[in-house]
Amino acid sequence: MKDYMGAGAGTDDVLAAVVRGGRLSCQTAGVLAGLALVPGLVLHYVWPRIENAWWKCALGVELVVTSVLYVASFPYYRQFHANFNQLMFNAANDDMVALFWSLVQEFYLPVRLAVAFALALALWRFAVAFVVRWDGPRLSFVAAFPRPVRWCVRACALGLAYVVGLLSLFGGSLGWETGVDWENAGVTNDDFLNEAILDSFQAVHRGYVLQNRMLACNGLDFTVDDIRALAALHAGMQPTSDDIDVYLRRTATGNGLGHQPSHIFIILSESYANWPLLDKYKDLHIADGMRSIIAEDDSDYCPTFLPNGASTVSAVTGVVTGFADANLYLTTMPESFAAPYPTASAPQFAKLGYTTNFWYAGPATWERVGAFTQAQGFQHFYSRGDYGDVPGSVWGCEDEVLYAKILDRLAKDDAPSFNVILNASNHSPYDVDVAAKGFDAAEVRTALPAEAQDDEHLLKELGHYWYADRELARFIRAAKAKYPDSLFVIVGDHADRYNIDKTPSTYERYGIPFVITGQGVHKGTLCLDSAGSQIDIVPTIFELVAPQGFGYMSLGASLTANRQGVNYGFWITRHAIGKADTVPLVVEPVGDDQQDIDQQAMQDYINAIRSVSWWRAKYGPILDATKLEGRT
Repeated sequence: MKDYMGAGAGTDDVLAAVVRGGRLSCQTAGVLAGLALVPGLVLHYVWPRIENAWWKCALGVELVVTSVLYVASFPYYRQFHANFNQLMFNAANDDMVALFWSLVQEFYLPVRLAVAFALALALWRFAVAFVVRWDGPRLSFVAAFPRPVRWCVRACALGLAYVVGLLSLFGGSLGWETGVDWENAGVTNDDFLNEAILDSFQAVHRGYVLQNRMLACNGLDFTVDDIRALAALHAGMQPTSDDIDVYLRRTATGNGLGHQPSHIFIILSESYANWPLLDKYKDLHIADGMRSIIAEDDSDYCPTFLPNGASTVSAVTGVVTGFADANLYLTTMPESFAAPYPTASAPQFAKLGYTTNFWYAGPATWERVGAFTQAQGFQHFYSRGDYGDVPGSVWGCEDEVLYAKILDRLAKDDAPSFNVILNASNHSPYDVDVAAKGFDAAEVRTALPAEAQDDEHLLKELGHYWYADRELARFIRAAKAKYPDSLFVIVGDHADRYNIDKTPSTYERYGIPFVITGQGVHKGTLCLDSAGSQIDIVPTIFELVAPQGFGYMSLGASLTANRQGVNYGFWITRHAIGKADTVPLVVEPVGDDQQDIDQQAMQDYINAIRSVSWWRAKYGPILDATKLEGRT
């Protein structure tokens, strides 16, 4: 099937796929071995007469299943251009009789099954001879050795079994930090090779997990009348239309930067929380890079900003689609792959003349991010497989490498570009050698509270924040030097990973920064008491760069005027924060200046953002109560 490989795939890519696939299949092999071994071990002591029969039966079943899946994977890929995936589980909804005859006539099902059974039989005969009827050397001669030697041999055997167990558990690694699983396995720049890395069982497991994620997307509990009223209220209109898109239309004021930047960058920085930017933590010096960017005349900063969700994928979906987290797993939903949503960022920036790029430090297979972003209109997607053999962790290449690759690639094309960048270094297992990068652990340790100074893991985490912050500032300055009229928006993908305080306030635990910098930006570009969430990033940029009268679609609002934000669990203003699912809403202060909120207005805002995000993403633009019939 080499013709399915891209023209750019070479021997190195093939070898990388083989090695990665071998590591991942250690996990599969461990499961298959365990399914046969554990009952066999019990039978050895409980019912030894049928132990051999069990081994033969177990090996036969496993080899038949393995062989059938292996033989089936070839026509499956030719049909769907993927290894086994979610589509397998849609077969239950098909006409089974028609499906059967289609398999017989088009895919020669009897012939393929015969080949699979013949392969299984050959492997079974070899396995029985090798495992069940082994007549070769045994370790019984060890019994003649002195007792210390016998114990040493037993200890070595147990040690070897332990290592094999770890390799099986963690996908060819000795720990989870470097383990391989189906989500991070695709490290080449070739779609075919990335699919080939997954053995058949891993591919089926992937399909099963994604199918369950999709089935868990129950969304929210609103009637169509609720949604119509809320959408209209949010848009400042009368609820006269059943077309949600009517309430999402916006028109740029043209009161922005006064020019259209050559390049626009949205940087979703892994675990980049806002709390290190607060004055109370400035002596740690782990956020000096972004502090210096914020201090410049061409920058503005909103300290009251929320992530779209609790994980990185929610940040991606928020920026890519423009929808808030509404209990929908958008990267698994067929609706997300049918066509870009009208609020999707990439197609709208393309209308302004920008080439649209998504840059990810990790593998394209993580959360289907490569396929998802391209389905939502990004013209180009770059991931770990495009960067070559570069330093990094199981989650992705080091930040400095990612930024260098971006600048190198942009230098080859003078076209204006819109870029979303997702880095990965500030992430467990926190294995960047930050000391070699220049991190002064001793200085940070002395600035920590006494009770935290001996927390080595916390120190490692702070070191990775420092590294991400430094490389982020370096990239912005390097890009500004090359492209002086560019625009940069910097946010965290989420917070809530680590804090110095064991019981941080809600604001310190969940808040992320919103920083905007570039030619034409100044202090006061954002409104004085701005607040928001990640769905407000794209409309903010449109209001700054789009010409007057440019029409765009958005659920979020520009931070040049927006004063509130909401996400999966919280709401925020410049002076207050709280949980979004309490009645009444409980106000917690942000800083020392506590102010109350308009309870009804905030509740309406929360419900509008959530209900529209749910319905439009799942059911389309038209409000139709019949679509909810039979829904549980």
